[in-house]
Amino acid sequence: MRSLVRVKGVSKFYPRVHHPGERLRAFAALVAGRRPQDGAEVLSDINLEVSEGQSFGIIGENGAGKSTLLKVLTGIITPSKGSVEVHARVAALLELGAGFQPEFSGIDNVKMKASLLGMSKKQLDRRLDDILAFADIGEYVHEPVKHYSSGMVVRLGFAVVAASDPELLITDEVLAVGDESFQKKCIRWIETFLAKGNTLLMVSHSMYLVQKLCTKALWIHEGRARELGDVFPVTQAYLAYHEEKNSLEKQQRRSLAGDGGLYCVKEFILPGHAGEDVPVIRHGDNLEAELILSSPDGRPPVALIGVMRADGTPVYGVASDFDGVSPEQINDSLFRFRICFNSLQLLPGSYSIRGHAMDPEGMRLSDTAEHRFIVSGQSREMGFVHLPHQWNGGD
Repeated sequence: MRSLVRVKGVSKFYPRVHHPGERLRAFAALVAGRRPQDGAEVLSDINLEVSEGQSFGIIGENGAGKSTLLKVLTGIITPSKGSVEVHARVAALLELGAGFQPEFSGIDNVKMKASLLGMSKKQLDRRLDDILAFADIGEYVHEPVKHYSSGMVVRLGFAVVAASDPELLITDEVLAVGDESFQKKCIRWIETFLAKGNTLLMVSHSMYLVQKLCTKALWIHEGRARELGDVFPVTQAYLAYHEEKNSLEKQQRRSLAGDGGLYCVKEFILPGHAGEDVPVIRHGDNLEAELILSSPDGRPPVALIGVMRADGTPVYGVASDFDGVSPEQINDSLFRFRICFNSLQLLPGSYSIRGHAMDPEGMRLSDTAEHRFIVSGQSREMGFVHLPHQWNGGD
């Protein structure tokens, strides 16, 4: 596959320039070709290669350096050290409203942004109706952009990018803004975009969206690449990192999830194993789980069930909306989901099963509960699961 993006040893350092003396020292270091002594290194020795047709998620906490990396990739800022090569027709959606002039109307901004993305006047004339239909902001398109809501700005920006037919799309938390229907429209467009063999680089705090849209992931932690590889091991390691934070943070998150009006886990049990700290299930037996979720608005939430090894390596996951399953409604706010993994084919070892509460659209994960369990049995097979097989050989 053709390599579209190569990042080699990229670092970004911002000198401290709050006071005149600091600015003078930073300028002197720049003239001398040295790095200033005081400041912040927001990226450190990042290496990344993205090939044609790949979908890459960049994850990490706020302040980790994700957005800075995207700005380096798009040429908005230059790296302090290292090199960046991009060999593709790029469209980027980074900071909200970037590239829009607030005093100009929406239609004028569409024309200007389309020109910046390399669209000719003829191409824009052919695609203008599609752009306006995708944005779906009505008569506001003739109003100055300074009167727009944040969601309307994203609608307009995404619509122009979608019409520009890029090879490489770079986005920074675009799907976190806008209403549910527009987010779904964007996701459908991105899925079609990827199905055509195009390439995606996206920053998101939603591991569900990263897993849904990406095949690879880079986890940046405090400016450094902590993990790089297939999307599920990397995102699972990132989620495990957050779960291992101190108990006070966990309690605060649970209180917010339970009392803040979000969809949350009320009960998660393994029937037949009540009171067991770590249930032991024989290889080949059934594994049953029951998940009761609470809904603040009476709409049935989506249940997500995942099985993983003790080290966090994902084994299997399935969501109720994937299978078209409707829960049992206990009352106006509680919904029960039951699942059974028949004739469990996990190889002997230590595992965890997690139950997640998601919104009815299956886009946002709100709460999680977990049980550890052990699969017992005698086997010399390797890996996670037993695959039925037979050997064919000579007599």
